[in-house]
Amino acid sequence: MTQSPPRITKAVIPAAGLGTRFLPATKATPKEMLPVVDKPAIQYVVEEAVAAGLSDVLMVTGRNKRPLEDHFDRNYELESALTRKGDADRLAKVQQSSDLATMHYVRQGDPRGLGHAVLCAAPHVGDQPFAVLLGDDLIDARDPLLSRMVEIQEHEGGSVIALMEVDPEQIHLYGCAAAETTAESDVVRVTALVEKPEASEAPSNLAVIGRYVLDPAVFEVLRTTEPGRGGEIQLTDALQQMAADESIGGPVHGVVFKGRRYDTGDRGDYLRAIVRLACEREDLGPDFKAWLRRYVTEEM
Repeated sequence: MTQSPPRITKAVIPAAGLGTRFLPATKATPKEMLPVVDKPAIQYVVEEAVAAGLSDVLMVTGRNKRPLEDHFDRNYELESALTRKGDADRLAKVQQSSDLATMHYVRQGDPRGLGHAVLCAAPHVGDQPFAVLLGDDLIDARDPLLSRMVEIQEHEGGSVIALMEVDPEQIHLYGCAAAETTAESDVVRVTALVEKPEASEAPSNLAVIGRYVLDPAVFEVLRTTEPGRGGEIQLTDALQQMAADESIGGPVHGVVFKGRRYDTGDRGDYLRAIVRLACEREDLGPDFKAWLRRYVTEEM
């Protein structure tokens, strides 16, 4: 009798970065706690994991990241004050973050790159496939990328990465995949990966974005992966080894995402993400868009 693969339930969110591009705002506030409209960016990411059925979330943090833990914990004083005021709406919003998922935390300690951050999750994850979600990429809830990736991993085994077509002149900002087509229009088989190549050396315009569903074999590969670009242990380098040799944890597939993605890792894109999401909110959108039209007209 063939044994079905284990259901993926664990998500890992690396959140140990210093957020230097957002200084001085991130001097004392983790970049993951910067608000996108009225929720911190990290809450969108946890909500996405939960929506895909991943209710066990491990956050890999570092020094000065205590506000992340506080945000997903209970705040009895605030809840009590809102209850006394009869402010049920705000009380529900406060309680939502603490009721989202089973949260765990581990410190990375020495910031040695994304690959090292993922490796810190090995004791928690064990020998089961798991997801990795990067907080700089927010995926619109109406475009369920992660659940599609979980579906492909459970059907094909191995690992699955999220890919998006970008302009060739932008490919040097991303990991880049060489890939072969499959019978499914949104799925490719990854044959090679390159971390932030120059446009002339890129094998395609398929950029790796911040969602992964990984076979646990990645941990053994990461343990022997030498520091790469920037002197850091790169997850892309480990996945390159796995794509080149399917005996290491099975094949590597990619889901080519064509939905709505909000990049909050860059100041300009962060502002654009806030505007886009605010415009689409039923409670904010109509008035905000009207003001925005007037502002743009006056400025132009």
